[in-house]
Amino acid sequence: QVRLVNGPGRCAGRVEIYYQGSWGSICDDGWDRSDAAVVCRQLGCGGALEAVGSARFGEGSAQIWLESVNCSGAEAALWDCPAGSWGQHDCGHKEDAGVVCSEFMALRLEKGTNCSGRLQVFYNGTWGSVCSNSMTPETVSLACKELRCGDRGSLETQRPYGRLSSTAWLDRVECGERNSSFWQCPSAPWHPQSCDDLRDETHITCKGAAEVRLEDGGGRCAGRVEVKHQGQWGTVCGISWDMDDAAVVCKQLGCGSALEAPRYGHFGPGSGPIWMAGVVCHGTESALSDCTNREQIRQYCDHSQDAGVTCSGFFRLVGWDNPCSGRVEIHDRNEWKTVSHLGECPVTALGASPCSHENDAAVICSGPARFASLRLVGGGSPCDGRVEIFQHGTWGRVLDEQWDVQEASVVCRQLQCGEAEAAYNPPKAQRGTGPVGLRGVRCAGHEANLTLCNTSLPESALEAGIAEDVGVVCWGSRQVRLVNGPGRCAGRVEIYYQGSWGSVCDDGWDLSDAAVVCRQLGCGGALEAVGSARFGEGSAQIWLESVNCSGAEAALWDCPAGSWGQHDCGHKEDAGVVCSEFTALRLENGTNCSGRLQVFYNGTWGSVCSNSMTPETVSLACKELGCGDRGSLETQRPYGRLSGTAWLDRVECGERNSSFWQCPSAPWHPQSCDDLRDETHIT
Repeated sequence: QVRLVNGPGRCAGRVEIYYQGSWGSICDDGWDRSDAAVVCRQLGCGGALEAVGSARFGEGSAQIWLESVNCSGAEAALWDCPAGSWGQHDCGHKEDAGVVCSEFMALRLEKGTNCSGRLQVFYNGTWGSVCSNSMTPETVSLACKELRCGDRGSLETQRPYGRLSSTAWLDRVECGERNSSFWQCPSAPWHPQSCDDLRDETHITCKGAAEVRLEDGGGRCAGRVEVKHQGQWGTVCGISWDMDDAAVVCKQLGCGSALEAPRYGHFGPGSGPIWMAGVVCHGTESALSDCTNREQIRQYCDHSQDAGVTCSGFFRLVGWDNPCSGRVEIHDRNEWKTVSHLGECPVTALGASPCSHENDAAVICSGPARFASLRLVGGGSPCDGRVEIFQHGTWGRVLDEQWDVQEASVVCRQLQCGEAEAAYNPPKAQRGTGPVGLRGVRCAGHEANLTLCNTSLPESALEAGIAEDVGVVCWGSRQVRLVNGPGRCAGRVEIYYQGSWGSVCDDGWDLSDAAVVCRQLGCGGALEAVGSARFGEGSAQIWLESVNCSGAEAALWDCPAGSWGQHDCGHKEDAGVVCSEFTALRLENGTNCSGRLQVFYNGTWGSVCSNSMTPETVSLACKELGCGDRGSLETQRPYGRLSGTAWLDRVECGERNSSFWQCPSAPWHPQSCDDLRDETHIT
C-alpha cells in the first residue's frame, strides 16, 4: 500500500509504502514530478503539484524502503517504477520524499485570529475564497470543525463592496444535517471565478470547544476525564457527575455511548487544576464545555471543595417488557411520580461536599464503531445487503417499517462504505430467519453508529406498519470485473451497482476508458478496448453508455457517462478490454498437447525458459492448457540464440501450488533467457 502522512490533508504529506509487514519512507534521490504523479493517481488525489524532498513533511522513524525511484509517470503503482533494491540505500530520514497532489484541499481563516477571519480553501495549488451564497449554519459549523475551532460559528455578513483581487474557488456550499464533513457538502462546481464581489466572501467566527481526553483507563475511550484550558490540562470534579455528563464526553471523543460514569478517583487521582465543578449536562451537548459549569461554587471546593446540583430520588422505566425502555417515573417523597421532562426533577444542593483529586470524574464508553457491530449479508459485497447487528454475543436481524436513506446513510458510514445509494426491504426469499436484534430505528442521518439513533420508539409507532428486514446499498459496493475472457485481465467489462452486475455499452468506448478499468483491477495498462461483444453478450442490466474517461480517473464510475441504467444499446454492443497484465499459455509448433510452451504477457507471446523447471511446473502447465494433469519435459534442444521475446524463467512450482500463475519465478523480463536450449518444450 501507499499513503501520505504528517501532511495537512489526505492528498499531501510524506510518502510511505507498506511492504513486508511494515510502513517505511522513500529517499528523495532523483524524486521528481513523474514519481509524484504516480503516487497522486494511485491515491485518487488527481495530478501532482509538487514533488518535495528534504523531509518537508517531517522525518520518518522506520525503514527507508526505496531510493532512486525513476517513474515514467504512467505506472499503475509506485512499486512498478524502476528503483533500487527494497531496503537498500545510503539515505537518512532527512531525505524523506513527499508530494502535494492537485486534489489536496484545506481550509484556513485568513486575516483574522486563529478561529475568526476570511474563509479560504486550498485547491489545485492555490488559496482562494469561499463565497457565502446559500451558506447554511451547518456549513459554518462543519467549516469550524474542519479548522478544529469548535463545532459551531457565526457568519459575518457586513462586507465592503468591491471586486475580488484573487481566486474564488467555491460557491453555494450547502451543508445539511446529513453531512459529517465540509468536503462532503454539495456545492457549485469548483471554478476559479465562483464569486466576484467582496460582499460575497465568507467571513466566520468559530466558537472553540475545550479539548477533552481520558487518562489512565487503558485506552482512548475509558479513564479519568481531563479538560484543556488556558493551555493546561486539568480534571473535572466528580460531585454531581452522572451518565448525561459521561454521554457528552463519549460523543465528543467519538467513543460511542456511555456505559458507566464512575466517580471517587476510580482511575486514580489526577494533577493540576480542577477546571470544572458542578457540571450539568443534558446529554445532547456536542462538547463538555457546552455544559453548565457552576463556577460560583468553586469557593466551597478544596482545590476546590465542590458542590453540585442533581435530581434526587430514584428512576424507573415502566410500561414495556424491556427494562431499558419505557415511561420515566421518579421516586419522590415516598411515591412514584411520572416525569414529562427532566426540568420537573426535584433538586438537592449538595452544599460543601469535599471535591479533591480523589473524586475526579471518569467515563467508560462503549468504544468507537467497529466493523463487527454491523454487517450486510446476502449482497455481492461487504457494502450491500441485509442489515444485521451483533448484540449479546449473537447476530440479529434489523426490522423496520419506515426504513429509508437516512438510516441507510448511518449504516454505510459506520461500515466505512461511503454514502448510501439505496435503502430497501429485501424480498421474502432474501429475508432472515434468526433472532431480532433491533426493531424500529429513526435516524437523523448524521449519527456515527446505528445504536445512537432513536431505537426506543413507542409501541404505537411500531404498530403503524409491518416491520420487515431492512437492507442497504452503499456507494462502496461498486465493483468492476472482467468476465468471459481468457484470464483475469481480459474480458467483458461488468460493473456491480445497486446490488447487481451489468455490462457497459461500447458507444465511444476507447483506450482511455479501458486504461481506467485495467488500472483499477491492478492489470497494468490497456492493450485494447474492444466492443461488439467480442467476449460474449451479457444477459443482465446494461449500466452505462457513452463513457468518456480521460484515463486518469481512479474508477470507471468517476468518468463522465450517461445516466445509470439509461441507454439505447443491446448486449451485442457490450464493451471489453485486454490489459497488459493479461497472461495466457499456449503450445506452439506442435500438436494440441505437445509443443513449445509460450506465455502471453504485455501484449506479446514469448518463450518460457526451462531453467529450474520442476515436474510440478510441467503438470500445472498441462492443467492450465486443459491437457491433463501431468507431462514430460523435452530436454534435447539445438544450440542457438532466440529470435523473439522470452518472458519467463525459473518457474518453480511445488506441491503447495494449485495454479501455474501462483508459482514463484524470476521477475518478468523480455530477455529472461537467450538460448534455444533453454526453451521449454513439453508433452
